[in-house]
Amino acid sequence: MIEILNSSELSRARETGALVAHILQTLKQRTRVGTNLLELDRWAAAMIVEGGAESCYVDYAPSFGRGPFGHYICTAVNDAVLHGLPHDYVLADGDLLTLDLAVVKQGIAADSAISFIVGESRPEESVALIRTTERALQAGIAAVAPGARIGDIAHAIGSVLTDAGYPVNTDFGGHGIGSTMHQDPHVPNTGRPGRGYVLRPGLLLALEPWIMVDTAALVTDADGWTLRSATGCRTAHSEHTVAVTEDGAEILTLPR
Repeated sequence: MIEILNSSELSRARETGALVAHILQTLKQRTRVGTNLLELDRWAAAMIVEGGAESCYVDYAPSFGRGPFGHYICTAVNDAVLHGLPHDYVLADGDLLTLDLAVVKQGIAADSAISFIVGESRPEESVALIRTTERALQAGIAAVAPGARIGDIAHAIGSVLTDAGYPVNTDFGGHGIGSTMHQDPHVPNTGRPGRGYVLRPGLLLALEPWIMVDTAALVTDADGWTLRSATGCRTAHSEHTVAVTEDGAEILTLPR
């Protein structure tokens, strides 16, 4: 299903996006060495309720997970990159943490992810990973315009990732979003320009470049959800929900 939002729906999407951005930034500010992943999940749950929204994750049970997910935010640490199931883990100095959050408010969903380093340590490898995903995300957003194609976005993202020397996995990528979290079209993190669905104003896309240092292969944890790098290398993930407009792209999950 591909949805094209009208002006009223787009206004609601802005509210949802602002809430997602606020929750992620608040969680980042609260995260310290010694913070437990389950604390982050509880904080997220409380802020979702306070914001008048509902979680897209807690009852989520897709074919690729051992559902329902049962938690309110994805928390991926170090070699974990996607669908990180919150568990009893205390964050240490230098841990690379990814928080991925999707909520629905007034019938419209928004989805965003941030990666950052916990504590005072700044391992060069982790810094480079995060910066690369952020640059790839900006390149993908810059390729969004009416009449452009999904392949243009995929190519822009993939060019940044591969030029930086990282392998690219195409099993999971960006996606359409609207009244539900995951919709068509799929937006892979590499591709050929000029191919795929033609973008129209009112379309929402969640763009999410993610990388692993030295592999494109994933393994699934015993929890049935958390995806990790097959080699145990570190990972990073950046994501925004954007709206296609008459002039290009509007980032809905940008921190205010």
